[in-house]
Amino acid sequence: MENEHERPTTFFRFEDLRIYHKSLEYIDWVYRMTRTANTDPFVKAFFERYLVSANGISLNIAEGSSRNKSQFVYYLKMAKSSVRECVVLSTVAKSQNFITGSAYDESKNYLMEMTKMIGALIGSLQRSVKPDEHEDDDDDI
Repeated sequence: MENEHERPTTFFRFEDLRIYHKSLEYIDWVYRMTRTANTDPFVKAFFERYLVSANGISLNIAEGSSRNKSQFVYYLKMAKSSVRECVVLSTVAKSQNFITGSAYDESKNYLMEMTKMIGALIGSLQRSVKPDEHEDDDDDI
């Protein structure tokens, strides 16, 4: 009998990461905000940029997971850069009244949680690599 709480094994490693799923939730949140935004071309362009940054979080996690540990850390740091972009975009969206104060708070909560999760994953990866270990590069050059 299969335990219903066990997740099926996935082909792609990143699909097993909680931070990946949290980043997808954030993308969904940004899409919901986009749908409620007015149709002004400037506002639409702003939210397109916001979506690029939100997607950057997930995309960097996915790309880095296929690399060796030190490269994965690099991509996770890039994901954190995308989180910081979203912080700025959230702040601008609030100041321009593109989103409400409560939506801003919700965004900041997502972003703070993801920052902590990414930081914990980076720390875990860095602790698991001994200074004298050398990993093979997964890339074909």
